[in-house]
Amino acid sequence: MPKFAANLGMMFTELPFEQRFAAAARNGFKAVELLFPYDHAAGDIAKWLDDSGLQNRGLNLWPGNFAAGERGLASLPGREGEFRDAVARALEYAEATSTPTLHAMCGLVPAGGDRAAHRTVYIDNLRFAARELAKSGRTLLIEPINPRDFPGYFLNTQADAHAIVKEVNEPNLKVQMDFYHAQIVEGDLATKFRKYFDNIAHVQIAGVPDRHEPDQGEVDYRYLLRLLDEMGYAGWVGCEYRPRDGTEKGLGWMRRLSRAADE
Repeated sequence: MPKFAANLGMMFTELPFEQRFAAAARNGFKAVELLFPYDHAAGDIAKWLDDSGLQNRGLNLWPGNFAAGERGLASLPGREGEFRDAVARALEYAEATSTPTLHAMCGLVPAGGDRAAHRTVYIDNLRFAARELAKSGRTLLIEPINPRDFPGYFLNTQADAHAIVKEVNEPNLKVQMDFYHAQIVEGDLATKFRKYFDNIAHVQIAGVPDRHEPDQGEVDYRYLLRLLDEMGYAGWVGCEYRPRDGTEKGLGWMRRLSRAADE
């Protein structure tokens, strides 16, 4: 049966951040994942995790000025120093919270921008970050994200992500496959999951097209979650969706899909 982790950047947002941990545990989650935890002290987050009996499975590196539209630094020419600072800061949070994986968002390519230059910076930055994370046995993740949600995002497809992993050639660089983004960009989810299985370290889910609970929409998660079990996927499934009408009211999907995956 899949192991679900609540994404506390999108779920339980009707509560103050520090109360979301207890709410996730109360609703049956054993793990969470964080988007950008940097408004809170790492020690406080560690305490909220411990008090709730939760583990944190992942967090994102600081993405730049998110409120102003920035969506990561990893591919941005001229921002290499900020990216390295973001790696160091994320590792401090990871150490305090025993977080095994860190996701480096690549950022946006401006209209008319030089994609080749972005790719060169991306490769170099990922190689640096992977080596830094390897010192503490951690995994670096990259994630293709659909350009409808993030217009101009540098990395969009599974094929491109796995080609990047191959070129960087660091054993702890893996791909985070979010079925929501993958369906919007390219579909053919089961075939792509099978094809790239060995280099997928984390999975995320949400309903398509509206990014609500995964029990409605065009993606058959009953089938996909059974596939994860059949393939021997041992990781967690991050629930990165926007609840339709309050998080707790919508959690019936988890019981239904868990049962379906076991059938």
